[in-house]
Amino acid sequence: MEERRRGDGEGEGAELSKKEIPIGGGGGGGGVGGLPDWLFASDGRVWLLCLIFRVVNALLVQTYFNPDEHWQALEVAHRVAFGYGHLTWEWKEGIRSYLHPMVFVLLYKVLSFLHLDVPWFMIKAPRLLQSVFASFGDLFTYKLSYVLFNKHVAQWALFSQLTCWFMFFCITRTLSNSLETVLTSISLFYWLCNESSSKKAQTGSRKFALLIAALACIVRPTSAITWLYLGIWEFVKADDRYKFLFLEVFPIGILVLVLSCMLDWLMYGSLVFVPLNFLKFNLLSSGGDYYGTHKWHWYFTQGFPAMLLTFLPFSLIGIIHSKKWRPSGLVAWVLGVHSILGHKEFRFVLPVLPLALMFSGYFLAAVPGCAPRDHNRKISSFFIRFPSRKYFMLFLIATNVPMALYMSLVHQRGSEDVMNFLAYEARDGKVKSILFLTPCHATPYYSTLHEKVPMQFLDCSPTLEKGALDESDQFMRNPTAFMSDMVGNWSLPSHIVLFDSEESQLRDFLFSHSFSEVKRFFHAHFKVDRDLQASIAVYALTEEERQDI
Repeated sequence: MEERRRGDGEGEGAELSKKEIPIGGGGGGGGVGGLPDWLFASDGRVWLLCLIFRVVNALLVQTYFNPDEHWQALEVAHRVAFGYGHLTWEWKEGIRSYLHPMVFVLLYKVLSFLHLDVPWFMIKAPRLLQSVFASFGDLFTYKLSYVLFNKHVAQWALFSQLTCWFMFFCITRTLSNSLETVLTSISLFYWLCNESSSKKAQTGSRKFALLIAALACIVRPTSAITWLYLGIWEFVKADDRYKFLFLEVFPIGILVLVLSCMLDWLMYGSLVFVPLNFLKFNLLSSGGDYYGTHKWHWYFTQGFPAMLLTFLPFSLIGIIHSKKWRPSGLVAWVLGVHSILGHKEFRFVLPVLPLALMFSGYFLAAVPGCAPRDHNRKISSFFIRFPSRKYFMLFLIATNVPMALYMSLVHQRGSEDVMNFLAYEARDGKVKSILFLTPCHATPYYSTLHEKVPMQFLDCSPTLEKGALDESDQFMRNPTAFMSDMVGNWSLPSHIVLFDSEESQLRDFLFSHSFSEVKRFFHAHFKVDRDLQASIAVYALTEEERQDI
């Protein structure tokens, strides 16, 4: 890359003067946060820094966040790779593509071939693989910031990316949203950098961006929201708009769609058009609302601000003063379109979080550093009013790092710990069968246990009958009555897993059926979902009675 500032051809504010942003390393005689400048001497070194950071990140993430991390990715991959695993209702309705799980199928096959499909590797390897993908997302966020601004802004954008608590908490998880975010960062770089290149390079860059964007849309169909915005913008301003549409967008989109349909046809055993099924369920029938809804403004007033946390004011200032309306408009567009849908989750807007953090990097780069040489630079008078950059850096670290570590190491860790424990127990032959008396999908499943023992959990598949309660809701409403009705229709499991909030109501029932507590794990300090689930317990039959099952 060239050291000079590049404009992005957006009209107003496209040629932001160099006077407003310092060029080169940060204060203190080194790079960002005192890191040596040689770390940023090449893209390869930046990527290696990101890789090391994300590997450590993946090893530190030991908590449960969203069921889809396990049930819509690893569980499906485990079934394909090893022949057993549970497929949720989404796979029976054909609203998920096999493209994302197939990434982990390959990983599982490699582990099996090397005889490394043991509990530690089965638990850690998927997130370590995702950490490799995440490191490329970090690198391309850095590269995009370099192209839109300069190297100094890119360094502080990377600082923002690596210290943001939600990025740390989520990006190394095996959610389709995490991979979608990485693909979006890569494709945005190739898309937005083409204005500074030659005409021939522009076309090649745009085609590659479209290819990666198409893959993102297969992994997560809602990624089309991002590319609808960028595609319309490109079509309106392009001189070769029909060439763009008919020789680039359609051929690349159709090629990727056909290949993904062939994969799904092979895996489903019949012709399934996943994007249409996904659209029908989530948009036309509002099926996602079954899992809860929020007010229309939730992403603007609660969701995205919580994800940015203390980066929020810096991102807003960076957006206003950088005048980069296309990438900042993309953030607003994605938040706005997702706001129309009733069902909302933090992870749905994860792909635009790196863009918001890039603008925080712009702010941090513009604020005077603490070294004398920084005071000699010509920068915008607006930013001179702020205190030294080191105070902002310390403030962001002090507010984000504890949050990241608490959410990754402490909050809701019981769901992971209990399955890790059972995986080792099952490997030693101590587990014959398991019944999960928890809200459905509250723990990982066969992808962690990795032993073919019978397991049963409370179902929560959507129903067309309005007001009807699923098994999970029935149990949570009255655990004692639910178990009394269930006794005549079940075979006695060797182990039962349940949260302490229901355990207190079922203790007499468990004792009367010869179950005793064998292990308890801390889960959360404050309310999760309906109740405070402070701990999760494992109850088991005596050794003698287990032999009779």
